[in-house]
Amino acid sequence: MEMIKLAADDIFDGRRFLGPDRVLILDGLGTVSAVVPRSWAGDDIRQLEGWLCPGFINTHCHLELSHMKGVIPEHTGLPVFLTTVMEQRLPPGPDVLQQAITDAGNAMQAEGIVAVGDICNTAATLPYKLGSPIRWHNFIECMGFVDATAPQRLEHSATVYAQFRSQNLPASLVPHAPYSVSPTLFRMIAAKENNTPLTIHNQECAAEDELYRRKAGPFLEFYRHFGIHPDGFEATGKSSLQSFFPYFKDSGNLLLVHNTYTSAEDIRFAARPGVYWCLCPNANSYIENRLPDIPALLENGATLTLGTDSLASNHQLSIWEEIQALRRHYPAIPLSDIMQWATINGAEALGFADTLGSFEKGKRPGIVQVHGNKAKAYTIYE
Repeated sequence: MEMIKLAADDIFDGRRFLGPDRVLILDGLGTVSAVVPRSWAGDDIRQLEGWLCPGFINTHCHLELSHMKGVIPEHTGLPVFLTTVMEQRLPPGPDVLQQAITDAGNAMQAEGIVAVGDICNTAATLPYKLGSPIRWHNFIECMGFVDATAPQRLEHSATVYAQFRSQNLPASLVPHAPYSVSPTLFRMIAAKENNTPLTIHNQECAAEDELYRRKAGPFLEFYRHFGIHPDGFEATGKSSLQSFFPYFKDSGNLLLVHNTYTSAEDIRFAARPGVYWCLCPNANSYIENRLPDIPALLENGATLTLGTDSLASNHQLSIWEEIQALRRHYPAIPLSDIMQWATINGAEALGFADTLGSFEKGKRPGIVQVHGNKAKAYTIYE
């Protein structure tokens, strides 16, 4: 079989930069054979501009909200943002929605994203995903803040789950957020077998902790607005994370997403193997005008991944733009660390590290070419 030999100014293999004196060798299908010193590689080496890395992993996305690009102003705060999404998420028509999904998915692919952990409340993205080369894990969201309705809410989500599984697409049933899931619904989700990985929106705004500590704050008005009666909810006196995390202390991989208001104490509380902390910096800036305390995450040994959230809360679905945002706000963090969050960590979190996330023998991780501060998918037959 034909062998493809690629060299560049540098190669990031998923864990480290290897320097310019390395050649990535692949077969004609894009499967990695080896990364070797240039002196071992022989002839017919393609010298590319910029540097190369494995395909990006987007561990948090809402593809089905792609038609909402530009609908919601920036810096509204999460409760107002959620209210607007819930009231305006219906598209003008199915064709508008499907075109927006297709355009957003194709843009992710062109930029080098090879796998996505995608939040689904409906099966709207299913037709696109069946023809997409991106590898998807579909997080089917469960929500219902009133305990009495938990069985019905879980059954509703289970019907969406069944549609994805009937097409052999990976899926799991997951809680939406601490402020939208009742204790009974948390327990029912946690009790499901072979339901991994899991994910949850975590501490995206200060109001989450306010709700759990004192049963106070903006979410009470949010519930009133939608006719939700939180009479049965009791404050725990703890942070939202410390209140829900015990349900999942023995589960498999768990992605905690956003973490915009997570404290060092909470990071230590959630420390266990299989916990990943997903950062969506551009969405955090868009909604709350704030980024997570990333130094605290690093100081406390957190394993990080990257996500884009949705076009309702972001100007693009680009992992490279998330990397750029982190570099602007936290210039002291080495690029090699951030690149690891964007590649191998994400692949491991979604359970895709068998084929994606690093240039290791036998994997087919895709290739991103970064040149002139732009990133794009590199096709070996370009």
